[in-house]
Amino acid sequence: MVSKSEHIFRTGQDYISKYTNEILQKSPNNCLLPLTSKTTEDDFLEIGECNIKDLVEKFGSPLYILDEKTLRTSCKQYRDNFKLYYKGSSQVIYASKAWSCLSVVGIIATENLGFDVVSGGEFHTVQIAMSKLGYSEIEIANRVYFHGNNKSLDELELAIKANCNIVVDNWLELQNLVELGSCLPEKSIRILLRLTPGIECHTHEYIKTGHVNSKFGFNLNDFETVINYVIKQKVLNCRGLHSHIGSQIFEKQPHRDLAFILVKLLKKSQELGLTLSELNIGGGLGISYTSDDNPPSIEEWVKNVSESVMEACLDSNLSFPKLIAEPGRSLIGSAGVTAYTVGSRKEIPGLHTYLAIDGGMSDNPRPITYQSLYSILIGNKMSEKITETFIIAGKHCESGDIIIKDAQLPQTHTGDILVVMGTGAYNYSMASNYNRIPRPAAVLVNHGEANLIVRRETYDDLVKQDCLPQRLLPNCIL
Repeated sequence: MVSKSEHIFRTGQDYISKYTNEILQKSPNNCLLPLTSKTTEDDFLEIGECNIKDLVEKFGSPLYILDEKTLRTSCKQYRDNFKLYYKGSSQVIYASKAWSCLSVVGIIATENLGFDVVSGGEFHTVQIAMSKLGYSEIEIANRVYFHGNNKSLDELELAIKANCNIVVDNWLELQNLVELGSCLPEKSIRILLRLTPGIECHTHEYIKTGHVNSKFGFNLNDFETVINYVIKQKVLNCRGLHSHIGSQIFEKQPHRDLAFILVKLLKKSQELGLTLSELNIGGGLGISYTSDDNPPSIEEWVKNVSESVMEACLDSNLSFPKLIAEPGRSLIGSAGVTAYTVGSRKEIPGLHTYLAIDGGMSDNPRPITYQSLYSILIGNKMSEKITETFIIAGKHCESGDIIIKDAQLPQTHTGDILVVMGTGAYNYSMASNYNRIPRPAAVLVNHGEANLIVRRETYDDLVKQDCLPQRLLPNCIL
């Protein structure tokens, strides 16, 4: 659904005029389109100096398009602003769940960021990409923080073998680590403890992770017991605390509250006999999906977090810990768009006009899952005035496969290129093969060059993992 205030945008070009002027002064998470977006002389959308029409003709649609400059700008703003505002050491780590593939990892690694991984698959992707770029095993291990509320024994063994940082979520995991590390030297397993701070944020119920009734982390009333247990385990090298209060957050006060809660726990841990040197405050900064959205800039968010942690430390007479942040959506969300080709049109007099596209819930499940809002334009009619209102329907066999309701567009026909903005996060990573539809290709654009970073799946890919038992074949002897 697009908010009623979307009427302030009369053409696709209006998005560019409002959101991409003075690129260097903008925070990418505030922008609906990638920073390099322009309108060509023949009225097409251009991203990374690549024409949307040329991209669709070459790579097909649906097509994920990722702008390298926008992604690198976000990384730089996070990294540089922590250096500016925080007086201790800091490390920005990317929440891989937003979009994990070799090229995304490669770009972020070369910007000196680390990685939050939540599965063996995400960790393997980081290892492969960074190894190809020439990073040593030690460099990779130091940059990886392994999360998850139910890590398998195989995943724990993988993390222990790699000597990366493990963010411990619960008692079973603590006990498993002690057992798996029983034959290791003293203080061999680097861990942080994930805590549930009891902070509520105004975000979707499914992406609240810091309130008391959450599947993640130790409850605060167990803190002293957990610390006393950890102190007794010679194999555990507990380095710090972690908490994450949710996603797509626009408020600054919850992060300030979180800083004071966690610093008090650092003080409590010290009093119990365990001095901790790291504080991971998670991520959660939101992005603009519609013109009504007004999240804090990356700089504002970093400044608020940094000052809150430092103030809390001074109040508790503690030295500044290494401060770690885990942005995901706000690093990559606005760097991506998805291009579709318009198909059929169905008009219901007095009610709605449906406009069908060649993708939908399999490449973007967020609207049907979270009721998420998006903004759109017609990429081959950037200057044409808005004249019609549509329901944008996906091609899947579900009545709920609706990408946007009340979408305002110029006169639109079969074959036009519809562009959904802000799809760099949680679109590729949540994509599925529902209805046995192959997942889209993804391209990286920069300075007029478009590189394939994820190939389009084929029908053969869909059956590659299928198995047909011999007894189902004809002429089988039972």
